[in-house]
Amino acid sequence: MIEKLIFERSRPGVRGAFLPQGDVPRRGLETLVPAGLRRGREPMLPEVSEPEVVRHFTNLSTLNHHVDKGFYPLGSCTMKYNPKINERMASLPGFALLHPMTPEADAQGALELMGLLQSLLAEITGFSAVTLQPAAGAQGELAGMLIVRDYHRDRGEDRDEVIIPDSAHGTNPASVRIAGLKAVEIRSNAAGQIDPEALAKVLGPRTAALMVTNPNTLGLFESGIQEVAAQVHEAGGLMYLDGANMNALVGLARPRDMGFDLMHLNLHKTFSSPHGGGGPGSGPVAVREDLEPFLPFPVITRGENGYRLDYDRPKSVGRLHGFYGNFGVMVRATAYLLSLGASGLVEVSRNAILNANYLLARLRDAYTVKVPGPCMHEFVLSAVRQKRRGVRAADVSKRLLDFGIHAPTTYFPLIVEEALMIEPTETESKETLDRFVEVMLEIAREAEEDPETVKSAPHQTPVVRPDEARAARELKLRWTPEDGAA
Repeated sequence: MIEKLIFERSRPGVRGAFLPQGDVPRRGLETLVPAGLRRGREPMLPEVSEPEVVRHFTNLSTLNHHVDKGFYPLGSCTMKYNPKINERMASLPGFALLHPMTPEADAQGALELMGLLQSLLAEITGFSAVTLQPAAGAQGELAGMLIVRDYHRDRGEDRDEVIIPDSAHGTNPASVRIAGLKAVEIRSNAAGQIDPEALAKVLGPRTAALMVTNPNTLGLFESGIQEVAAQVHEAGGLMYLDGANMNALVGLARPRDMGFDLMHLNLHKTFSSPHGGGGPGSGPVAVREDLEPFLPFPVITRGENGYRLDYDRPKSVGRLHGFYGNFGVMVRATAYLLSLGASGLVEVSRNAILNANYLLARLRDAYTVKVPGPCMHEFVLSAVRQKRRGVRAADVSKRLLDFGIHAPTTYFPLIVEEALMIEPTETESKETLDRFVEVMLEIAREAEEDPETVKSAPHQTPVVRPDEARAARELKLRWTPEDGAA
């Protein structure tokens, strides 16, 4: 189905709303609005009826692939089902309509919820203090790097190097650079983990921190993480955890116990909330006790008169958000945590690991696996075998769309050639996983017997193979009359 643009549905004179006549005389309007701010002509708006508007956007919503529509095995980004009860909680008028400038005395319920969420996240991670202010994971990384920078400066130490494994998320080195620090990359060992010998070669008096994801982006638990932490601490550096993969750890292992000093979480990946398409997100940062003074202000505190926002933070890295954070995401996360409880969170993590290992076991013979596993909540396949027949990872991903399945993360991590990064999450049934396996095996057979079918996919989608390079260079986000004329 091809859905026309709303402007292409437009017909002169059609109206979807009837507004009362304005009670400001034309002459009065000209007096109130300076000539330089008045339109020279009527705005170019589509002229359509209300049913046409509803049908248009309903049709568009069915063209998008989303987790409520089908399987979405997007590795690292975690597109798992989000319980609708959490949406209902976030839409309660007292939460959804609360203005961010509401005085503290009139926002005690919201502040109490945030205080509760902070304490829950501190318990889950093992850290002493948490800030909810960062608006997303990448901003959480930036907050963490600013804390690392200012912690060393406060101690009078000139440390500006942050060590990052070659399997890291792309935002890691970017966050390091924005914070004014330098990224130093080290190669992973043959087992896909941090190499202690490679780490030892770059540790030194300028080491500010090691920034690592655990489980890493190959879906592997860093089994030597405590020894690695001891190396970094002995050199005077801090251990920072990119918490993007906490889906495999919640309730099973605490980052503080592994030797980490601070970390960020992704509420929109690990603790409910719709994710993808640009937001909303939330990237809380958790820190050990002596790093707490550096948290961004304001900090939620509780006193004799209830909760308040504390701005008196002389060592703080400053404010990271216009207000306190993306509150709706916090409501969903709190509802998620309270509804599951400690035992429920353990089951979530275990099921995520079980589902991933089940898929890995069934697909490892049809595709290539760089590190055999076992994996945690996600794993990485390689299409190098299919590439010999001219079929690349992107072709496999596009072919999946013909079967109503979203593509996995493709070409990441960069250390795996023709990478397909798959995360089934804990919320998918065995039947869904089995169908995914059947489709992936069918695509592998096609790659051998009829590679052109895969190379020309997708065949069943409204848009087939756009020129992605041209789209990135010549981005068009608005309609003009010239477009309609063409």
